[in-house]
Amino acid sequence: MTSPRRRRLVAGNWKMHRTGPEAVELIQQLRDGYTPGRAEVMVAPPFTALESASRALEGSGIALGAQNVHWEPQGAFTGEISAGMLRAVGCTFVIVGHSERRQLFGETDAWVSKKARAVLHAGMRPVVCIGETLADRDGGRTLEVCSSQLHGSLAGVAVEEMNHVVLAYEPVWAIGTGRNATPAQAQEVHAHVRELLVRLFGRPVGEAVRILYGGSVKADNAAELLGQADVDGALVGGASLKAQEFLAIVAAAT
Repeated sequence: MTSPRRRRLVAGNWKMHRTGPEAVELIQQLRDGYTPGRAEVMVAPPFTALESASRALEGSGIALGAQNVHWEPQGAFTGEISAGMLRAVGCTFVIVGHSERRQLFGETDAWVSKKARAVLHAGMRPVVCIGETLADRDGGRTLEVCSSQLHGSLAGVAVEEMNHVVLAYEPVWAIGTGRNATPAQAQEVHAHVRELLVRLFGRPVGEAVRILYGGSVKADNAAELLGQADVDGALVGGASLKAQEFLAIVAAAT
């Protein structure tokens, strides 16, 4: 089971779903069924719903996250959002390097590193995503790809900052496909990532960093995935848009 030093985190990535009023409605459904417990819970609505969501979450014990960020504090970057803007609206987490950002929008490890450091410098916690494609897995390159992404995405992050970093392993082939890694496959990668963290940042830090699993996490597979020794929570996509499904995943983590 997860080390008692690592509090589980269940994070809901709403992606490009829910307007402000719709976000408030979903949050109210979550509040009706949620009792703060041992697991930490976060939801990440779209940018346009963050302010409404922030107000709706007040006093709930559920944290607010964002799905992306720019690394500069301000400037002529049309369409972008800074870490300071996200913190001002109430965010405490920011997802960086999600596979959809990498695959669809060309984000590189260097960009992810800049974003992670901007989030840290703004006093929030980055959820740094890594994961392989189906071609990578079929080619036996899963651990190689994840190692490379981890090195690049955490470049420049200081040892003392790692206490505020969350990692998420999300195999690209399991996102939105209905497929998911088996618990054994997830554990293999998570254990590899943890040992790499130990080598990079020392054993106390490497053993304390939370590593989430993301990729078609649902109520019916959450308990088995979360039962693995190095799986410290879940980054949930589609299932986080259904209150009862998401609450069942939260329950499996507590």
